[in-house]
Amino acid sequence: MIEEAKGVVKRVEELKKGGRGSRFPHWLTCHPCFNPQAHFQFSRMHLPVAPKCNVQCGYCKRGIDKCEYRPGVTCKIMSPEEAAKLVDEAAKKDERLRVVAIAGPGEPLFNEETFETFRLVNERHPDLIKCIATNGLLLEEKASLLKSLGVRAVTVTINALDPETASKIYEFIILDGKVIEGIEASRILIERQLRGLKAAAGQGLVVKVNTVLIPGLNERGAVEVAKKAAELGASMQNIIPLIPLHHFKDHRPPTCEELRKTREEASKYIEQFRLCKQCRSDSYGIPGLEKKERAKDQEPYLTFHA
Repeated sequence: MIEEAKGVVKRVEELKKGGRGSRFPHWLTCHPCFNPQAHFQFSRMHLPVAPKCNVQCGYCKRGIDKCEYRPGVTCKIMSPEEAAKLVDEAAKKDERLRVVAIAGPGEPLFNEETFETFRLVNERHPDLIKCIATNGLLLEEKASLLKSLGVRAVTVTINALDPETASKIYEFIILDGKVIEGIEASRILIERQLRGLKAAAGQGLVVKVNTVLIPGLNERGAVEVAKKAAELGASMQNIIPLIPLHHFKDHRPPTCEELRKTREEASKYIEQFRLCKQCRSDSYGIPGLEKKERAKDQEPYLTFHA
């Protein structure tokens, strides 16, 4: 893992020499999900305050679970005040804590609790990096609000640019109180994701794009996403392997070689992050370190995950 991190750092330096990478602000050197060195040095905390979701991905299964280590699960749903107090406690004890993020277990921008949580945390801890993960459906209209609440980094999951391909990944979206399915839902989602990405970058937020690699479905599409994301202002892409769940429970994940080839091809257009742990919605700790046993005085919903 350490050798892989060194390889990523080397690639970043190569891109900088080639005139790319200058868009990265200095504070990203402390963000473990954007910087490969920080991945082994600094803590991040995910606050599980957003249970509702407005997009049903075919590979997503949200839930309350203490054992599984994957996106979409948490030990409990917290209120904004509970979450803010948790950050207060962690900030006192953890000198390596640099990032506070909201990544579910549902869609953060579809939950008003997300914005109240960021407001409280930003008032108490303006020095901490605020970060959010989103499906992008509401990003364009919320980008300005996020910036005003102190959010600096946004991760948008975009799995395809072709509506037909996307319709095989997404089951439905909820927009303006209506459930929309099929290719029409995918078309709307993709259009809004791209506009949202551009709007977030326009607000000065650093944007990373997550793409779930699904063998036989979006290998080529993942590279197309890389090219388009770079054009619209994204700084980085994170291509992650499918975790077979829900309607994709019988679909195989990509091999290491398939993942490597797709990332390598996409890296021609945008910097690749290669160390993602596909974390829980309540993860806490230094991502690059091995899992630790929970301390006796640690709350059970502070889940160390590596």
